[in-house]
Amino acid sequence: MEIDIIRSSERGNFDHGWLQTSHVFSFADYYNPSRMNFGALRVLNDDYVAPKEGFGMHPHSNMEIITIPLEGSLEHADSTGIKGVIQPDEVQVMSAGTGIRHSEQNAAIIPVNLLQIWIIPKENNIKPRYDQKHFERDSQIDEFQLLVSPDGRNGSLLIHQDAFINRRFTTNKESFIYKMNKEGNGIFIYVIKGGSVIENKELHKRDSGLITNIVGSFEIKAEKNSYLLFIEVPL
Repeated sequence: MEIDIIRSSERGNFDHGWLQTSHVFSFADYYNPSRMNFGALRVLNDDYVAPKEGFGMHPHSNMEIITIPLEGSLEHADSTGIKGVIQPDEVQVMSAGTGIRHSEQNAAIIPVNLLQIWIIPKENNIKPRYDQKHFERDSQIDEFQLLVSPDGRNGSLLIHQDAFINRRFTTNKESFIYKMNKEGNGIFIYVIKGGSVIENKELHKRDSGLITNIVGSFEIKAEKNSYLLFIEVPL
């Protein structure tokens, strides 16, 4: 097993006034030829959007876009006529497919912090679709909670790729095992809060761990009160 670490300070960090954003992979004004993607994972942006600000209507195609608000709320509108608000502990999935336009605006009186994740689809030019779901946090403390999968198993949201997104909240310092869903996939770990150790390598808040050459499963040692996101994707 191999693990590469991207520290929070090593991301593409930008302050646009209304938007403070950190890009793990090359995106917009940030270009790093050694960080274009991690297999099918193309984008992970950690954004803070000021109140009454946001992203105006803009197009996407042939991308699976997952939005996870961490604080505040986000208003969504798209060219299919769908409108709604995404809250913390809700996850939104948008399959851009043949083409879709959408906007995202801060619906809160505080800055909204959100993760936007782009995953390259298994098949291009599918019909665009949108889905959103609330995931109960209290029922999954100290357990993996599956948010996204290729088949919607266990109440997760479906995307068009052999990819899986899990989250885990820890109340105590603990060790646990991540079992791979598909042989040959890699794991991208993002530390939203707290920290963890994998093969004696420490990950702190907003650090990323890119893990490859995994055989079956691996162990994670997590700190108390951590919030970890696991994105398993084809390499």
